Amino acid sequence: MHPMVKPALRRAWRSLQCVQFGITPAHAVVMSPVDTATGALLGLLDGTRGTELLRAEARALGLPDGHLEAFLGRLAAAGLLADASTGRPGRAGPGAGAVDEALDPLRADLASLSVVHREPDRAIRTLGARRALRVQVRGAGRVGATVAALLSAAGVGTVEVLDSGRVEPWETAPGGLPAEAVGERRATAARRLVGRWARGATRAGPAGGAVGAGGPGERRGEPGLSLVVVTPRDGLGAYVPDPLPAEPWISTGTPHLYAGVLEATGTVGPLVLPGGTACARCLQEELTDREPVRPRLLAQWRSGAPHPLPACDPALATAVAGLTAAHALAFLDGDLPASTGARWEVSLPLLEWRAERLRPHPACPCGAARGGEGERASAAGSAQDTMAG
Repeated sequence: MHPMVKPALRRAWRSLQCVQFGITPAHAVVMSPVDTATGALLGLLDGTRGTELLRAEARALGLPDGHLEAFLGRLAAAGLLADASTGRPGRAGPGAGAVDEALDPLRADLASLSVVHREPDRAIRTLGARRALRVQVRGAGRVGATVAALLSAAGVGTVEVLDSGRVEPWETAPGGLPAEAVGERRATAARRLVGRWARGATRAGPAGGAVGAGGPGERRGEPGLSLVVVTPRDGLGAYVPDPLPAEPWISTGTPHLYAGVLEATGTVGPLVLPGGTACARCLQEELTDREPVRPRLLAQWRSGAPHPLPACDPALATAVAGLTAAHALAFLDGDLPASTGARWEVSLPLLEWRAERLRPHPACPCGAARGGEGERASAAGSAQDTMAG
């Protein structure tokens, strides 16, 4: 082992014997007391020395036998220790030794994961696990294309994009489909975009598999998917999800996350864990209970062709896509993000995010109302099992 203090956390001394690692309250750690000799030892934990050499350095500083191990234990317990021999979670300073250049495209991701996860080798293991995952993004508009590119850039091994038709000029955006893709088949343009950012084997789905279009993916359970991200181009299927396309995911236990922009309002969530959290049909039943005319409205909104020109601001779409990808990655890495069984919504021009907890409906056959939190925990465990595999 080559111990190192996680370099992603900035270090500052609050006093002569009190050191703070990190700035932001979510991840900052204060350690005290740290005497002068231990502080000097702390400066040597840059990943360039193995434990034997560090023991010699500790003796040279006048520290007793066993002090190094005890100090490393304190750092590990505080979530501050990384092992440089398994890949550096961030670039170290001059003279810190060679780094694995193959990790360079994901260096910032690795640093971020090292802050989020306490275990010394968890960051590199999480990145490795992402390569085995398969995610399907349904819809290649401004939100969906950007989500797919972000997931690919974050190291997800296989990112499929299902959509049909050809790219329209108003569907291009920075971070999403480029201007030169106008007129090209959406599946082809999405495949190229995702491949450009791929850190593993990544592909786009076939044309004709559009969200809400009854494509091949709508008619079967698609086993082996780690997550489905539903990002319809016109946003309606994210704001009021249609239960019918979700039936195969419910029956196969496939987690799915809705996101989109509809009429200058962006939504992220819910993340549906089948049998554990409210699904699209739960949401529809709940809305009908509140407003009996809702089925009549839904029938009109969903009838006919998709809206030809959605009101989708590029900045709002990018914000929604970024938050969606972050929630998806949190789930894929084994956590339950705030969109689990909830929907986050934001509207122009004030852009104030608000959250709504969605309750499983007792009349829904998905069983979430009967399963409760036990099913949610089980679904989270499945995500972690997928990651570990």
